[in-house]
Parts: sequence; C-alpha cells; structure tokens
Amino acid sequence: MEFEHSEKVRALRARVEAFMSEHVYPNEEELFAQVSEGDRWQPIPLLETLKAKAAGLWNLFLPKSQYAAGLTNLEYAPLCEIMGRSPWAPEVFNCSAPDTGNMEVLVRYGTPEQRQRWLAPLLAGEIRSAFAMTEPEVASSDATNIETRIRCDGDDYVINGRKWWTSGALDPRCKIMIVMGQSAPDNPDRYAGNR
Repeated sequence: MEFEHSEKVRALRARVEAFMSEHVYPNEEELFAQVSEGDRWQPIPLLETLKAKAAGLWNLFLPKSQYAAGLTNLEYAPLCEIMGRSPWAPEVFNCSAPDTGNMEVLVRYGTPEQRQRWLAPLLAGEIRSAFAMTEPEVASSDATNIETRIRCDGDDYVINGRKWWTSGALDPRCKIMIVMGQSAPDNPDRYAGNR
C-alpha cells in the first residue's frame, strides 16, 4: 500500500517534533520530579508553562470542526505517534483523555449553552473533565452492559447507578463529568438504550 502524508501533515509533524524537542523532552525529568514531590492530582507547575497553545499546536485531535485544526483521524495519527513518546505531551497539546472525547461529545451534541459553559473552557485548557462509564458489577467497556439508569423527570434527569474508575474526576480543575447510562433499557435494540 502506498501511503504519503499531505504537505499540511508534514508541516504539522515538523512543528510538533520541534516543539517536543525544544520544550517537552528537556523537561521530562523535572516533570516526573514535580509529580513525585506532591499530590498526583494537583496541576504540575512546570507543565502549565509548557502548553503549546501559543505555538498554534492546540486541540489538534478535533476533526471537522470550527473549533480546532479540523484534521481527519488519518491526518492526526502521525501527530499522535509523536505525542505518544512522552506522557506529558497530551496535556501540553490539549489532547488528553478524557477531555478529547468529552469535547467531541459537546461539539456534536451539546446545546449552545453547554458549548459556551463547558466546551469553550475545555478547548482553552482552563478546565478539565471526567468520564464515568465503568461499573463494578458488569463489563461496562461494552456500553450495552451498563446498568446505570437515566430517566427524565420533567425538566430534569434522574441518574441511578454506581460508577467505578471515573477518568479525570480527581483533577481539581474538573468541572464537568459525562456519565454513561441507559435511558431505554427495555428497548429490544440493545444499542438504542444508551445515552
């Protein structure tokens, strides 16, 4: 199979590689030291100074969107390969889980108010988010097994369930959590009951 990156991707790869060489790799030892000296869940002071926003290498993960670079997965993959060489790079480029998936949900399904309140600060790297899917009693990495129930009650929703390993919840900057649950568990189509 013949495969060649576009000029746009080659240029972004060169910029990401240069940023990693200049800012991330030289600071890795100190970043590990700062984590080991304090609370793992507190923001790391040095990491906050390394953010790639000013370099225009920010939110590269978000495809087909007015909010970011608009790269396809194929275009983003070689950038991920470079960022994957350091545990610090995802946050440096604002491409960390669970924030990336949560931002994609807000871009696709959020109301204008939700986008303003949650998406804008996530895209700016001002807040962090959490994602609650895993449950202690089921293999909930398969969303059809989720036991948490969500039901509409007037203008509100009632969530009843127990989550486990909620990614991102302990970060003090976490301001929004996306919870996976079923709103139509009796639907004969197993895939139609998840929200």
